Amino acid sequence: MRNGLSTLASALLLAAFSNGVHADFLADSHASFETRNVYFNRDFRDGPSTQQSKRAEWAQGLMFKFESGYTPGLVGFGVDLLGMVGVRLDSSPDRAGSGLLPVRSDGRAASEYGKLGVTAKVKVAATELKVGSLMPILPTLRPQDGMILPQTFRGALLTSQDLPGVVLTAGQLDRVKGRNDTSYEPIALNNKNNRFATNAQGAHLNLFGVDRQLNDNLKLSYHYASLSDVYDQHFVGLTDARPLAAGTVSSDLRFFSSESQGAAKAGMISNQSLNGMVGYAVGGHKVSVGYQAMIGDSAFPYVEGSDAYLVNYAQIGDFAEAKERSWQVRYDFDFERLGIPGLTFMSRYVDGDHAQVAGKTGEEWERNTEVKYVFQSGTLKNLALRVRNATYRSSFSRDADETRILLTYTKALW
Repeated sequence: MRNGLSTLASALLLAAFSNGVHADFLADSHASFETRNVYFNRDFRDGPSTQQSKRAEWAQGLMFKFESGYTPGLVGFGVDLLGMVGVRLDSSPDRAGSGLLPVRSDGRAASEYGKLGVTAKVKVAATELKVGSLMPILPTLRPQDGMILPQTFRGALLTSQDLPGVVLTAGQLDRVKGRNDTSYEPIALNNKNNRFATNAQGAHLNLFGVDRQLNDNLKLSYHYASLSDVYDQHFVGLTDARPLAAGTVSSDLRFFSSESQGAAKAGMISNQSLNGMVGYAVGGHKVSVGYQAMIGDSAFPYVEGSDAYLVNYAQIGDFAEAKERSWQVRYDFDFERLGIPGLTFMSRYVDGDHAQVAGKTGEEWERNTEVKYVFQSGTLKNLALRVRNATYRSSFSRDADETRILLTYTKALW
């Protein structure tokens, strides 16, 4: 698979440049520079004295992104580039492991690290094939992008919008590069709290999806993912938003069905996840309630290092243990209504019980608060300051208090 993808990517790039770099290739291109400064502090409130009591690091991420246009003709060729550098600002062996920086064999965080993503692309009408470094955002796979550098995958992804109101997706990925890693590794199963027999690796992850926009408000989705010899997963989702009285009511309903696949390297997987969120927004305020139920004999499976597409996936916990039931109440406010555009506030509380962990029944809860401000004009336009705080308590996992401070800035170069 690796040699095949490399050969295909090289062939696409060669075809692109043998056609000549036409004005469309450059004139339709875009480039941007992004900087992320992140402070991460997770204070564990319990656990054995032999375990790490705190993870606290400060780091800087720099990213250059280039997206070309396409060469002319029935078949257009192009290329995307993503250069990334992470720099340590503060860390120590007793506080490392936050996920911001790679940790070396001596327990110290690397002083700096870098990685490069190259993606060849081909387009015919409204159908596009990308081969190389990818960050597909799908219900069945959502790369983690909340630290200084994002998680990326290697493979091929086809996206078609030739049918009105329909988006078709198909692809195969064979390697993943973690957010704080510099090399590609096999794609593995997330095994939080040892909920499966092992964090088994698959030779590839197959993806397929159909998204249908039924009208301006209503969208229906079906997606499928298969991590070879680990699990198969089906997803059906529905989102809707429509006016009600003086405001807008929104709904987001999600259902997953997951089963062991092939050699079942992680052991038996049998999970159905029913979860959804309903919200009402009016006058800058939005109140939402969510519910999430894990049905079946196992926890919810998803790719290691990625974000689970669950309504109760929070800052620390995912509330996805076998048999677990969880609910959420959330409040959002947009201060533009008070004459402060760019300032937003969010607070939510998630509570879960009936979780089956290591043969015992447990419960957990989490409270998150976030304040974000984005400068709207002037020299600092697009500079964003985001403060995230979480309190997590559990009968089967370590209690933790966490604070993240993120300062980000994106500048379009052309």
